[in-house]
Amino acid sequence: MALADPPLAALHDARKNFGAQCALDGIDFALRRGELHALLGPNGAGKTTAIALLLGLARADSGRVELFGADPQTLAPRRRVGVMLQSGSLPETLRVGELLAMTANYYPCPRPLSESAERAGIADLLKRPYGKLSGGQQRRVQFALSLCGRPELLFLDEPTVGMDIEARERLWVTIRALVAEGCGVLLTTHYLEEAEALADRVTVLARGRVLAAGTVDEIRARTQRTRIRCRSALSAETVRDWPDVCESRIESGLLTITTLQQAEPVLRRLLADDATVSALEVQRAGLGEAFTELTREAA
Repeated sequence: MALADPPLAALHDARKNFGAQCALDGIDFALRRGELHALLGPNGAGKTTAIALLLGLARADSGRVELFGADPQTLAPRRRVGVMLQSGSLPETLRVGELLAMTANYYPCPRPLSESAERAGIADLLKRPYGKLSGGQQRRVQFALSLCGRPELLFLDEPTVGMDIEARERLWVTIRALVAEGCGVLLTTHYLEEAEALADRVTVLARGRVLAAGTVDEIRARTQRTRIRCRSALSAETVRDWPDVCESRIESGLLTITTLQQAEPVLRRLLADDATVSALEVQRAGLGEAFTELTREAA
């Protein structure tokens, strides 16, 4: 992926109101080939509206929206897209194989049915009626449907909701393979560990505005929080009064310290005040903590 490549999907100063409610307030966004871009934000941040504009399901009040350099409401760019929305209604009496075959017929050069099923991990479900599947199994079928047309751009809206850990991790493997093949992926998820594991770039929205955009490491760097865990004779109350410590508590027999600044001064004092320290672990703030801090400031 080269930044000079034209984006597969882009918003340029896009604005959208629903009556007096501002859903998007002049946001810029771009997703490129071979990139997984996570669009994150609390409920009501504007994620769904941004996706609706990019898919041509709604028009921006102002600004410009592009899908493969064209108007998203035209047919040609839409044929190059796969979509897995958070909620969708499918005929419950049809068998999974019938759903895949029907969906594949909408595309000029679809994947073989067996390939879509294998990539989504539903090869054993093809003869089952869709309505008889569990919620997690239905989500895997919906993922398979999004792959049918060999999409160059994939929209995944909360794709792993309802899946167990094994199914979720298998889906992650498939998503990474698609990105490696050059597919662009736009992911929305409330599982921030999922975004941290998969995303090349992240955009954080709140109240229709972009709060932060960049790589996962760049977003994580927006907060200086570091967590220190260890087995110590010191009490949480004693450590809480130290400079640079914003929180300390005992969890599962371990002292957990959260610092707002650099962790080194706290570590030096910890080792100086307690020579019995063991099981020491130092961890930078994750994407979830950076997200919480960003959205709290916006609120």
